[in-house]
Order: sequence, then C-alpha cells, then structure tokens
Amino acid sequence: MEMNGERGSVEMGRDGYLPLFETKVAKGRILYRCYAASVFVGIIFIWVYRVVHFPPAGAQLLRRWAWMGLFPSELLFSFYWFLTQLVRWSPIYRYTFKDRLSQRYEEVLPGIDIFVCTADPRIEPPIMVINTVLSVMAYNYPSQNLSVYLSDDGGSDLTFYALLEASRFSKHWLPFCRKFSIEPRSPAAYFSTTSEPPDSNPLMAQEWLSIKELYEDMKNRIETTTRLGRISEEIRKEHKGFLEWNSASTRHDHQSIVQIVIDGRDPKAVDSEGQPLPTLVYLSREKRPQYHHNFKAGAMNALIRVSSKISNGSIILNVDCDMYSNNSESVRDALCFFMDEEKGHEIAYVQFPQCYDNLTRNDLYGTCFRVIIQVELPGLDSNGGPFYIGTGCFHRRVALCGMKYGKECEREWKRENDRRGRESASVLEESCKVLASCTYEENSQWGKEMGLKYDCAVEDIITGFSIQCRGWKSVYFNPERKGFLGVAPTTLLQSLVQHKRWSEGHLQIFLSRHCPLIYGHKKVPLKLQLAYSIYNLWAAYSLATLCYAAVPSLCLLGGISLFPEIWSLWVLPFAYVIIAKHAYSLGEFHWYGGTIQGWWNDQRIWMFRRTTSYFFAFLDTILRILGFAETTFAVTAKVCDEDVSQRYEQEIMEFGSPSPMFTILATLALLNLFSFVCGIKRVVVDIQIKPLESLALQIILCGVLVLINLPVYQGLFFRKDKGTMPTSVTYKSVSLALLACSIALY
Repeated sequence: MEMNGERGSVEMGRDGYLPLFETKVAKGRILYRCYAASVFVGIIFIWVYRVVHFPPAGAQLLRRWAWMGLFPSELLFSFYWFLTQLVRWSPIYRYTFKDRLSQRYEEVLPGIDIFVCTADPRIEPPIMVINTVLSVMAYNYPSQNLSVYLSDDGGSDLTFYALLEASRFSKHWLPFCRKFSIEPRSPAAYFSTTSEPPDSNPLMAQEWLSIKELYEDMKNRIETTTRLGRISEEIRKEHKGFLEWNSASTRHDHQSIVQIVIDGRDPKAVDSEGQPLPTLVYLSREKRPQYHHNFKAGAMNALIRVSSKISNGSIILNVDCDMYSNNSESVRDALCFFMDEEKGHEIAYVQFPQCYDNLTRNDLYGTCFRVIIQVELPGLDSNGGPFYIGTGCFHRRVALCGMKYGKECEREWKRENDRRGRESASVLEESCKVLASCTYEENSQWGKEMGLKYDCAVEDIITGFSIQCRGWKSVYFNPERKGFLGVAPTTLLQSLVQHKRWSEGHLQIFLSRHCPLIYGHKKVPLKLQLAYSIYNLWAAYSLATLCYAAVPSLCLLGGISLFPEIWSLWVLPFAYVIIAKHAYSLGEFHWYGGTIQGWWNDQRIWMFRRTTSYFFAFLDTILRILGFAETTFAVTAKVCDEDVSQRYEQEIMEFGSPSPMFTILATLALLNLFSFVCGIKRVVVDIQIKPLESLALQIILCGVLVLINLPVYQGLFFRKDKGTMPTSVTYKSVSLALLACSIALY
C-alpha cells in the first residue's frame, strides 16, 4: 500500500543548511492510480447503462421515478469518489529532527501558550480536565517558556478547585516525569498503563509509590467534592479566587474570572526540586443572558486576548479538555516546522491527528478515522495543507490573530524578546477581566478577521481555511507516538450527534460566503478548495445514501428491476466497481492496523451516519437558512454509566435513548429485511427464475444491508439489557416499514 519514499526536503539544503524537517511522498502510488483509473472506467460504463436503458415513456411510472432517483444518486457517489482521489493521489509524510532544533535554538526557544477548554463539569469531569492540564504542564520544554490556560466556560468553582489541587500536585509530578522520562504524562493514563512500580529500578519504584499515593489522594478529594457539588467553607478559605463566586453566579450569568494560580515569573514558583514551574491560569469569561457567547470560538478568542496580556507566547497550542498529551516531545516536533530557516516562516499551524485511547479492539463506532488520518490528511497536506480540526493544533499567534502572510513574517527567533506582562499577578488579573468581558468584542474584528470565526458549528474548519486564504501554509504531522489521545463516544447516539454537528457545520460553510470554491478562489490551490468540499458536502451525500437504501428495496417488493440482469454483460461494471472498491478499502484498512471486523464496523457506521446524522444536518441547515432554526453547540459527554461502559467494552451497540435518528435506522433496517425475505421467497418458494435473473443485484443489495443492520435487529427484538432499542422506536419503525411495504406492494 503506502510505503514512503524520498521527496523534496532533502538532507542538505542550500549552503550546507540542514533542515529541521523533511517531507516524503508515498511510494507505490502508480499501482493505486491504475486501480483508480480502472474504477473510473467502470463508473463511466455504469453511467452509459443508466442513460441507454432509461425506461421509455410507456414503462411503469414507479420504475421511471426510481430510475430518476438512482441515477442522480450514482452521479453524486461518483462525484464524491472523484473528490477523494484528489487527496489520495499523492499523500506526503513529515519527519522532524529535534536534535538539530536543540543544537541551534535551545537557548532561545519561544514562549508557548497552551489553551485547555472545558464547558461543563457535569459531562467533562474536573479530574479528567486536570489530567489534561498536568500532561501539558509536563512537556519536555523549559518551564519558564510554558504557560497553561484553562478556559472554564461552565464557570464552575468545582473546576477551579480541581485546578488548585493540580497546581499543588504538579510540584511533585513534573520532577517525577523529568527524572524518569515517563510517557504518557497524564497521571491517569500513566498509572492505568503502569499498574505496578518497576522492579528493575528500586529508586523509581519508591518514588512511583509515593507519587501514586499523592495522585490517588488528590483524585479522591476532587471526586468527593464533585459528587457533593459544592465547595466547603474550609476549602474556600484556602484561596482568594473563591471570592469570585457568589450566590448569584450561574454558569450562564457571571462576571469574568481570571486567576493566576501559578505565576511563572515568581522566583518562589518552583517544584520540589527547585525548578521553575509553568505559569498556570484559570479563566472563565463573562457571560450574560443578553449576550451571545459564541460557544468554543468565543472562549478561544477570550483566551487569545488574556494570554497576550499575561505571557504572549509566539506559539499557541489548543487542546480539548479530554485530549491529553501522549507525547512529551510534541512541542519540539511542532517547533521543527515553525523554526525551520527555509520554510518555517510561511507555516501558520501544525495539526496533529485526533486520536483516542478508549477505542475497542474493533472500533465499534468507527471513531478513529484510521484511513482519513493515514491517507486523506496527508493528501490534504500535499494539496496545500490540512484543515484545523479544533484540537491538537499548534498555531503561530500572529496568524491566528488575523495577520496576512508576507515577507515581514520572516523572522529571526534569536531576536525574540520576553514579552510577558510586567505587572503583578493581582494587577494582571484585574486588567484581563476587561479582555474577557461580554462587551469587549463589540464593534471589533474579533470573530470576523481576528481569532476564531463565529456563526458556524465548526469554527475550527472555517478559521483554518481563512488563515490559508491569507497566504499562510499549514502542516499535518502524525508521529509514530501519537501526540494527543482523547475520549471517544461510547454510545451510538453520542457518535451520531457528534457527526451531525460536524457535518452541519461543514454544509453551513459550503452554503455561505466562505464556500471554499468561492472564498478560496485565487487564494489557495484549486485542489485544496475541492479537497475541503469532500467534507463540506458530507450532509448532502445523505440524500443519495437514503435513496440507495430505500428505493431498490421498495422496488424489489413490487418486482421492479433497477439493475442489469445477472447474465448480462452490463452487470460487469457494477460488479467490478463494487468489488474493487471494497476489496481495496478492506486491504487499505488492514494495512494501517485495522481488523476485518473493524472494517465491517466502519462500513456500518458510515451507513448509519449518512442516513441519520448527515440527513438531519442537511435538514437543520436548510431550516437555518430559511430562518426556522438557530445554530446550537452540543458538548459530547465524556462520562457514562458503568453498565454502558461494560457493553461498550464488549462491543455491544448502545441504543437506550429514544431518538428520531434511531427511528430512521430501524425503519430502513426493517424495510430491507422485509424486502429481502420477499425476494428470497419469490426465488425459493415460488421457484421463479426470471425474478432471480432481473432482481439478483437488488436481492444482494438488500442482503448486504440486512447484514449491516444485524445490531439493529438485535436491539429491536432480541436483547433484554438497558441498551436495547426503546419500545417507542420499535413501534414507530415497524409501523412505518409496514406502511412503506404496503404502498410498494399495492
């Protein structure tokens, strides 16, 4: 499949210069291009068949309508396939040389501001949040150059308390990480993978036990306080920051809260070994009911402004609160791109892949995007740069703040001056409150030309594209040891809702003035504009998938043929395209470490997403354009009940809650089951050979859809646990499926 070969970035640059990173292009692409060309020929023949065999005027009306539905669907599928070839044609891979970075720039490494965003302590537990904070505080990087900011959009004193506990624990955790070079540096992740102290190193074993005890004590205190849902008076007396909360404060109505928990400039801010600690800041921007807070984009823009006053690091890393650092070298990896003497000055951001640490062996909900991470994002990189996915991304501050790329962006990092605020911590806290107020952005360019853009469910995608349109380039970097690991959805509904938000935001972009084909015209390469369109049109593809999932099945009930007879030569292009595409997909999935069952789960979940998440995203987007709906932001829950977790680990699909998405899934599943049984009956019981010849492909299609929907049938009729399909959904779906079948039959 994809083996790497040398490309452009050579070992020795001009005048003996050694680059800080190199770029390699995938080998073996000639074979892939031959495969793609053969599939293209098959697609052309399918089009010819549809045109040549279009039902004449005297044919059944239902057959003509079905044909007119299927042909546009196949055209849409073909268009999607063509777009994906743009990013698969020539993917590239990046490699860094951190030793060269250290040799040249160790004494002048730039300041790094790290943003961790959380929104609700009820679904994003404080103990999880502070594990992410501790993991980024422990980077293998000079602590005096690190500043970590926690944005708490829930305005919770529980989260603030957890951060205080983390600041105390960091005095012991950071020296432990540094001394023994451990990975990962999230305490929860580290102790879950290293359950026993190492026998080979008695000194480490002793410190391991001590640190583990400190962590468990901290964890128990935080979780006990979280369960109580309030901070005791005794704890409130420990820090002045608790005075910022009063009885009138709510998560949707409170003042700006800025607390410098650790002031990295203070000579007393040291760990247990006397080494300086990173700056640590808590921020909860002001919220008032009469002001739109613009969700995560608004929180990020408040962070950009507040951090510019306190530390003003040249590079900004933002991570979601569940996305802990899994690689302590990630900062240095990113700097190899930014600080490269030849190419670094034109790079605006370095995007790491979004990976997860709680996936099941066969990735039940197809969350890991295995092929997208390994092939499509490297392909985007070769076409002009990956998109910004909202987490695990290192930004150049000036690019994120709206600067256009130009020659003045070329800089000498050695001239970097210390631009941290000179005021005392208390003065900085008060002055920064204004920067995080509701009214600060009024009549300004924030959310438009500065910072993250507003009025879009995927503010990250549109922000990254705007940066690229200002002349900057971006880089995708996927190191062998993953840079960041997060929490994947553990129920089907969580996964579908998450994808609804993503696909809805993408379609909003495509239908707005920021459409890549319009906004990006003459600003970015055409290939990059088209590559963005692959994801922008996810929601639109739902219509074609719904048509293919329902129309052939309904026509099978009525004995109406929509495909070539089984012995006709016209069946060959259909068979070749289907078999070749899925055989290559399976081989590719397996090549990148997936299992056969994992591939099948991936096919199933894409089917589920296209018929539910993407369909509802399409509807909501149209309603929003017509003024009947507003943009909302759903935070994916990071916690679940114990029995839900157990079923997830056993790879049993979770339904449980009633949802219109499940009604569509179950109705389609039953429709295809009834149609399949009817088709088999005609052939086996009634011994009708003619239907077998003319309807064979429809019977096979129905059979495949039945296999894909096996977990749905189990949830509808056979399971007895709490994760079964809700009874109300079962009644609705059975009724709708029977109604559809009755209409098709009569």
